[in-house]
Amino acid sequence: MTGTPAANLSIGERARIVRETRSVAVLGASANPARASYFVSTYLLASTNYDVYFVNPTASEILGRPVYPSLDALPVVPDLVDVFRRASELDEALTDTIQVGARTFWLQLGLTDAAVEARAAEAGLQVVADRCLKIEHARFAGGLHLAGFDTGVIDSRRSAR
Repeated sequence: MTGTPAANLSIGERARIVRETRSVAVLGASANPARASYFVSTYLLASTNYDVYFVNPTASEILGRPVYPSLDALPVVPDLVDVFRRASELDEALTDTIQVGARTFWLQLGLTDAAVEARAAEAGLQVVADRCLKIEHARFAGGLHLAGFDTGVIDSRRSAR
């Protein structure tokens, strides 16, 4: 539902967003393997069909891919902007997301701001906050149970011999 505040998005609406997304801009992408954005980016590249674009004004290459200094420098309009920025920078991230014409404003785990989320919804964006795109994709692609735990695709049980 376009414009629905993040707190009201159902699991079905999040699944639809994950399913319908074709391109993702990782805003605040990092080349540091210890950063969450790096881990999520490796997953997105290896386990999804998304076209993934990295945005960071201080990097030139991440995971062998070019990095763009800003959202408006991307060669495409991304469907979804996955935000890995400080909470104090969310308003600016939203302004940039609106200006490039993305459909979805996705705030990673730990990122919420009711005023920014409301402004995003008012601008007609789909808004997801305090959720990890990697976890949500894995959940809806069969790697995690809908409740968020492992489905047993990889488990610690001994195999019957």
